[in-house]
Amino acid sequence: MQLGAHPLAYPLVRVLARIGPVVRVPRVGVVVSDAALARRVLTDTATFAKTGPGSPAALWTPVVGPSVLLNMEGAGHAALRRALADLFTPAAVAALLAGETCDGLGDRLAAGEAVDLVPVAQRLAGSVIAGLVGLDARAAAGPAFAAATAVTSMVRLARPELTPRQVERGRAALEGITAPAARAYRDGDPATVPGRMRALGLTEHEARGAVAAFALTGTETVVSFVPRLVALLHDSGLLGAVAADRARVDAVIDEGLRVTVPSPVMLRRVAAPARIGTVDVRPGDRVVIATVSAARAAGPFDPDRPHPPELRRLWFGAGPHFCLGMPLATAQVRLVLDAVLDAQLARPLRVTRRRVARRVLIPGYRELVVQGA
Repeated sequence: MQLGAHPLAYPLVRVLARIGPVVRVPRVGVVVSDAALARRVLTDTATFAKTGPGSPAALWTPVVGPSVLLNMEGAGHAALRRALADLFTPAAVAALLAGETCDGLGDRLAAGEAVDLVPVAQRLAGSVIAGLVGLDARAAAGPAFAAATAVTSMVRLARPELTPRQVERGRAALEGITAPAARAYRDGDPATVPGRMRALGLTEHEARGAVAAFALTGTETVVSFVPRLVALLHDSGLLGAVAADRARVDAVIDEGLRVTVPSPVMLRRVAAPARIGTVDVRPGDRVVIATVSAARAAGPFDPDRPHPPELRRLWFGAGPHFCLGMPLATAQVRLVLDAVLDAQLARPLRVTRRRVARRVLIPGYRELVVQGA
């Protein structure tokens, strides 16, 4: 799966993890493969920043603008995060997902239909993000995912920023979903991201950039993870056991996230002289946190094994940049998984066909077909 997405970068990252927990690599940066050291970097925002050359901001700001959380630091980041936080409370998430049936997934599987889980996850993730940012969910579900993948597929580990042509392509890809967000901004609806940003005093242009960023971060994680989680349960023979004991679902989701690692790599820029493990770093250095190596070090898929504190949900970040949308993402995953598990009780399921997605930022399936036996 990882090789399909990153045939060159993934082997490099895994080899570096065997060399040592922190390795300086020319043209790439200082690669950190240890969970405890990675968490220390992510929580020390004074020393390791998301802004500047080699940071996430260098990739995303030219495409989405400067005020979208994933490329901000300091007081501005904290203020915007506070303004958006209650859109992701348990009550807000439940309201956003109310009435969602995942295209009748459970009933279709229980009836013996062969269902590809990839488009099911795409429609769910796209429609939920569309509702959150003030777009027509039915019209924007497909375009949101397509726009996100069009941009993220251009990212490479050894490429610290996008070329001018790629920036132009990225903006064009996102235009179809950001332009309608202007209406949500003008309406000032506090139930949407653009409405919240208007209340905070940010511009319509900045609000449109935030819509683009939510499309980038809020669709691919769910779309890649849901089919992989079901495949993990199927391949490990645990589908039936988990369907019969729903108390295991939270642990299954957490362990599935550890194994699949929705953020295989995270970037930071060194802002002040420091040391990571035994390696000295200086201002301007690029730090590549190999989350995939840190997470995979814990071993193969085993939902009964607890995660050590330094690893817990590291794939969602740590400190002030911990993923704001994590509750929404996990709720969407649970919605689809519950439908699959309900169907499993009615008719044992099997994976009948699968294809790996190639040259994507977040590894996943292009197709995963499930059917009752």
